[in-house]
Amino acid sequence: MKSFWSFAVAFCFVVFALHPASAKADAADPAAKQIETFYATLVDTMKRSASLGASGRYDELAATIDKTFDLPQMTALSVGPDWASISPEDRTSLVAAFRRMTVANYVANFASYDGQVFTVDPAVQTRGADRIVKSELAPKGETPIAFIYRMRESGGTWKIVDIFLDGSVSQIAMRRSDFAATVRSGGPLALVKKLNTLADKLVAG
Repeated sequence: MKSFWSFAVAFCFVVFALHPASAKADAADPAAKQIETFYATLVDTMKRSASLGASGRYDELAATIDKTFDLPQMTALSVGPDWASISPEDRTSLVAAFRRMTVANYVANFASYDGQVFTVDPAVQTRGADRIVKSELAPKGETPIAFIYRMRESGGTWKIVDIFLDGSVSQIAMRRSDFAATVRSGGPLALVKKLNTLADKLVAG
C-alpha cells in the first residue's frame, strides 16, 4: 500500500508541480479545446494564488475539474471489476472521495505561477469511442515532458478518463491494484477513508 501512495504522489508532482503557464494551441477539436480551457483556469488560479488562498483555489479548481474530468468513470475504472458489486450509496461516497483527492492534488501542486509552458497538440487522435489529446510540458531550461489525456464523451462533453505520463504510464492502471486491494480487504468505506486522508494531507501541505 505504502509504495502505491509514494508513487502516486510522485507521479502527480511530476505532472502537476511544474506550473504550466499556458496551453498553446488553437485547437478546433472539442476534446483539445476542453483541455485548453482547463489549463486556462489553472493558470488563472495560479496567478491569483495569493488573493484566492487555498480554499478559494479549491473552489475554483473543483468547478473546472467537474467540467473536465469524468470523475465517476475514473473512480469506477480505478476500482476495477469490484465496482459492479458496490452499493449505489458506497459508489457515491467513493466518487466524492476520489473527487476530493483529485482537487486536493491540484490545489497542493498548482500553488504559484512560474512561467512554464504547456502545449496542447491540436492533432487529436480517435481510438474507438475515445479521443487522445497529446500535451507537452516544457519547464524552463529542462527537457519537455510528454503526457497524454484519454477522453470520452459524456453528456455531450469530452471529459478526461485517464492520464498517461510519457505516453505510457496510466494513472488508472497505477491506482487499480491498490484501490481493488483496499476494497477487498476493508470494503468500499476503507478506500473512502484512505482517499480522504490523502486529500487532507495534500491540502494541509
